[in-house]
Amino acid sequence: MAAPGEPHPPWVVTGGAAVGESTAMTAAPVRAAAGLGEAALGAAQRAWRATGWTGQHLRHVAGMVRQGSNPAARVYESIGSECFLALAPGWLNLGLWEGPGTEAEAEAACRRLVQTVASALPAGGVIVDVGNGLGTQDPLIAETVRPRRLIAVNIAEWQLAAGLDRLREASAAPVAADAARLPLPDGAADGLISVEAAFHFRSRRAFFEESYRVLRPGGVLSITDISTERWPRGPAELASGLAQLRVFGLRPGAAMTAGQIAAAARAAGLVEVEVTRCGDRVIAPALRVIGQRLSSSPPAPLGHRTAARVMLRQVDLLWRHRIIDYLLLRAARP
Repeated sequence: MAAPGEPHPPWVVTGGAAVGESTAMTAAPVRAAAGLGEAALGAAQRAWRATGWTGQHLRHVAGMVRQGSNPAARVYESIGSECFLALAPGWLNLGLWEGPGTEAEAEAACRRLVQTVASALPAGGVIVDVGNGLGTQDPLIAETVRPRRLIAVNIAEWQLAAGLDRLREASAAPVAADAARLPLPDGAADGLISVEAAFHFRSRRAFFEESYRVLRPGGVLSITDISTERWPRGPAELASGLAQLRVFGLRPGAAMTAGQIAAAARAAGLVEVEVTRCGDRVIAPALRVIGQRLSSSPPAPLGHRTAARVMLRQVDLLWRHRIIDYLLLRAARP
């Protein structure tokens, strides 16, 4: 302690001028530390925003570790309604291509695929679109088939809400339901259509059995699907296959060959089962367009582009090694 009449050392907190000196000296490093903390927090927030990741994406990642009861809905919640990888705005299918795969043909290819599948259905009847995505395809189905009634079934209620304007345009009734438990009476439908959804279903066999039940005699089922023609061999194939199962929320039972899918349709009682494999006109050109898009730095967050490039390499490997293929299936209810 200082003797009477001597000034206090500046680090002693007392009254008068000494207090002001000490407060000023201690406040400066506190403000500096706070400034550094805010700067670091701001930098972290900017870095996180740059990745483009959202709560939906984190839930998707969590679902890859532990699948919930509705993995397909979680996947498409994460993809969202404006995915930069969608070949054309609003379309979630891979397209049926006439050329090698260019941006100029993308929307026409998506429309061509739906129109080709829908053209196998009977005209003027009750048509059920199972797994209708964002509803973009429903006006085209309505235009192609001119149904008396069109019902759009989707397990993801948010997709039905997102596509409500398109459903109104198609005069389609939205129904939130599981494809393996359709809330429709026996023999209620003249045709069922499903575009790139069957591999998400809880069970293809259960879906085919429901199709048999819901279709009237003579009714037609027309779908597209992705088959697994052989089991992966080697680390690269195995890693790619397992990653795609988890990324798209698929169950191991989704891996079926084209022949097994056709056999499952026949086992459910469906007849006149016709399968056309056409990966060369679907998967190959779609991958080419997506690859070109990614190589040109699309307007998407860094995290999205990075994840998309990894996914593209994996799917491309599965396709080039002929592990996967694309098929059109048509069948009838006797």
